[in-house]
Amino acid sequence: MARLPKMNSQSYPRVDGFLDDSTLVSHTTKLPAETVKALIKAAIVKASTKSSREILSIPPDADARTVEALYKKAGAKLFVYFRKYCGDPAATAHQLAGKHFREVGKDAFRNCTLQKERMNSGWRYQFLVIDAARQTHRFVNVGDIGTSAGDFNAIIKFIDESLGAINLYVSVKNRTNTMGGADWPKAIEALELAAIQDKNKTGPYCCVFGMAMDQGTRRIKNDQKTGRPHSVNTEVWLSDYFWPFFTNYSYEEIRKLFLDVLIETSATPDELPTELDVPDAVLNAFGAACQKANLLDELGNFNDPYALVTFFCGSKIH
Repeated sequence: MARLPKMNSQSYPRVDGFLDDSTLVSHTTKLPAETVKALIKAAIVKASTKSSREILSIPPDADARTVEALYKKAGAKLFVYFRKYCGDPAATAHQLAGKHFREVGKDAFRNCTLQKERMNSGWRYQFLVIDAARQTHRFVNVGDIGTSAGDFNAIIKFIDESLGAINLYVSVKNRTNTMGGADWPKAIEALELAAIQDKNKTGPYCCVFGMAMDQGTRRIKNDQKTGRPHSVNTEVWLSDYFWPFFTNYSYEEIRKLFLDVLIETSATPDELPTELDVPDAVLNAFGAACQKANLLDELGNFNDPYALVTFFCGSKIH
């Protein structure tokens, strides 16, 4: 395995371990609300190309054969989701024992819908913050990092021109619990490695995990055993700090503008995941997949929790 370059502390003004934002150039203007709303509309469209909010999308002109095929495909995907996102194989198997596949399928459908809504929302905020930051003119440049979708690089000057500028390497997340505790060190290392290996970088860098939804200001992720930061060059910016820094709009203002756009573009509110009416054909396709995997009895109930554990753990069903 290749040896990683040493991640030395970057030299720039700090306060209590954080980048001293009082030394950076400030926003000089605030984008008009209508401009931000236009960016929100564009972000919604772009997000839908990355991750749909719906499990099942039926074209209005689809014929009966096409609809049936889409239902079967959705049922098969639901079966994959059911297996992939099982939390605790033993506890889930115990909970499902004796339950009918239709009841389980409805629950899985709604959970999958909620997950897809969260993923889609994440994409929306990622696209919005990048596009808005570009238009504020606070930054010398805003561009993609290239490590993963949603990560971007923003260069901002110091007020003291002799200090030049600092490169911010930003990874946008919905919330801090998007990643588990064991995932943070690897994610921090990967983001800082992208900064170190950026051949176009001049001057110091600071890595940022921007939280689109968690309220608060700034944090530094520390190792639980030692209490020392995973990286002295990496900060977590929560929504009350993150949005004003890049857009000159507060977290609440951004939320209300999003609501304005949703109201303007949708005649009726979307259903809650718990209100969704799951088509019978989707549930039947889900049940057929469960039956094929030998998980159901003749009545369509999950009758063998041990078979479910084997199924969730990835072994073949005999």
